[in-house]
Amino acid sequence: MSAHIGTTVITGAAGRIGHTLRTALRADADRLVLLDRRPLQAEAANETCLKADLADLGALEDAFIGADAVVHLAGIPDEAPLPDLLADNVVGTHHVLEAARRTGVRRVVLASSNRLTGAYPIHHTVFPDEPPRPDGLYGVSKVAVEALGQLYADKFGLQVVALRIGSFEAEPTETRHLATWLSPRDLVGFTRAALTATGVTYTAAYAVSANTRRFWDLTAGQTQLGYRPLDNAADFAADFPDDDPFWTGGPQGGRYADPGYTLPHLP
Repeated sequence: MSAHIGTTVITGAAGRIGHTLRTALRADADRLVLLDRRPLQAEAANETCLKADLADLGALEDAFIGADAVVHLAGIPDEAPLPDLLADNVVGTHHVLEAARRTGVRRVVLASSNRLTGAYPIHHTVFPDEPPRPDGLYGVSKVAVEALGQLYADKFGLQVVALRIGSFEAEPTETRHLATWLSPRDLVGFTRAALTATGVTYTAAYAVSANTRRFWDLTAGQTQLGYRPLDNAADFAADFPDDDPFWTGGPQGGRYADPGYTLPHLP
């Protein structure tokens, strides 16, 4: 399935998700503008590669001129000291949204995270409108990212979609992924839908495959974005033990919710 996405900017384009999306969305775009702190090389005639830092609001403005949409992936992707997460994830996202506002970009797709609600127990199905229960400092930074997106939608009229990305892997690699896996095909499907869905003001949706054992509700993605995931981690269930301690009722974040995962990053 393809859809026209005009000129789309991807921040953090050098990462795993960025590489997957640039490859899949290339044919849908008039132009892809690929931003990263690391140097990138264009792989197609409609790709433009720029080296830029989220701290540089002016550079983001220059990169966004003429763009129809931004897919914002850049930032720290895991637990880290809070000052670092605030600088890269929160202030960086603020700069992306502000640059979009100043340059007239109509839609911004934010890479949020399932870790925003990782402290909920695994027996609880979480809907996107429930209160956040982050499993660590990284999750806290994504709470702020989503709040900024809501603010810019409410106050300045940006169309914002926050995708709460699951465990992005080619295939599940641990027991928790039987609930949280996001396949490459569904990553592309959710992102394409987030870029093209009509009637969007602000939407937060879990971006996770149609896993039988998932603990996140997918209604927002289906009704507001029009995407129903295709893959299911249950196809790989035989690779993992049924009696794994993860299923005994702990938090959805698994090891990410353990105090020891955050303690090394505290002052």
